[in-house]
Amino acid sequence: MYETWWPMIITKNLPTIFTSAFLHLSSLLFMSAPSNYAVVTTAVLRTTKRNWWLRMAAHTLFVLFGQIAATLLGRLYYNKGGKSVWLTALVETIGFPILIPFYLYFAPLTYHQSTDLNTSNPPSISILAAIYITLGALQSVTSILYSVGLFYLPLSTFSLICTTQLSFNAFFAFFLNAQKLTPLIVNSLVLLTISTVLLVLQSKDEENQVGVSRKKYLKLGFACSVVASALYSLGLSLTQLAFQKVLKGETFTMVLNMIIYQSLVASTVTIIALFVSGQWDDLQGDMANFELGKIMYLIIIICIAVSWQIATIGGVGLIFEVSSLFSNVINTLALPIIPILAVIIFREKMNGMKVIATVLAIWGFASYVYQHYLDESDNKNGIEGVDEVSQT
Repeated sequence: MYETWWPMIITKNLPTIFTSAFLHLSSLLFMSAPSNYAVVTTAVLRTTKRNWWLRMAAHTLFVLFGQIAATLLGRLYYNKGGKSVWLTALVETIGFPILIPFYLYFAPLTYHQSTDLNTSNPPSISILAAIYITLGALQSVTSILYSVGLFYLPLSTFSLICTTQLSFNAFFAFFLNAQKLTPLIVNSLVLLTISTVLLVLQSKDEENQVGVSRKKYLKLGFACSVVASALYSLGLSLTQLAFQKVLKGETFTMVLNMIIYQSLVASTVTIIALFVSGQWDDLQGDMANFELGKIMYLIIIICIAVSWQIATIGGVGLIFEVSSLFSNVINTLALPIIPILAVIIFREKMNGMKVIATVLAIWGFASYVYQHYLDESDNKNGIEGVDEVSQT
């Protein structure tokens, strides 16, 4: 939900290029036998479509698994005595070196595509550095605030509040990316807002996992989660704006550049904050007091870092296969699922108010997704119409 902001960038679909080249070669080979060519073409298209759906399913599972696993493990870390919010914020981005092999593999494939887009007026190194540093620092602050929110809130409440990032996303996209506010989007904003308000107005004076009073729970957990959701959405819009106005290209290599350098900056900022806060010296005690032992402490931390990168790899795959919009929607799909798992795994209480808030959040999410489905359908129909006109 908040590990990266690259999901708002649209990229090219290389497998489609390879398929088109293969079909063109087939047309030359079977030019004297139209019936054979039709059979071969149909078989290739069916195989390609089936493989595409298999890849889509795998990428989607990567995103959902990584997102859900990282959040659940973060809650487990806090439940069993972990107290370092700086450490949990750091592991959200520190695993970015896992993506370097993907970069080295795909960079040559998209080299000509990147150079063609940037030969006219490529951005200077100083401008690129400013973009990476700004977005990376913003991502670091967002990760820290999310970690504080998860520390002070029950997991189900935290996840429901995080669905407000869709509302903030529509708000910032309206002003920065010229996105229209349709009735379905407005409906989604209203439902998600009501869902969040219901969480604040819960009648029970409950205390959370770390023994903080409800007053402090509202001030810290709720405020940090809402602000983090707003900053996350702002980062999405600023990233899209940077690609549209500055980078002026949407290649796969550019996406990986943004992910890797932004994560590098975010990790550096978080590490500095970890030392400045003095929590670096407390990590030994944090590990020693962990209820499951030092080995499980390290295993959980490593698994959190790996889970975030699994989600990142799946998200990059969805961008590669479909679009950034679809990747962002799938990335958000885990938010309504986590509260249900929190009740099952951590035995969190789900009172009537929270059930209503969950239903409203799922309803608002569905409204948001359906609007983007309509947008994608309109874009696809428009492209097909242009192709038909050009053929005639």
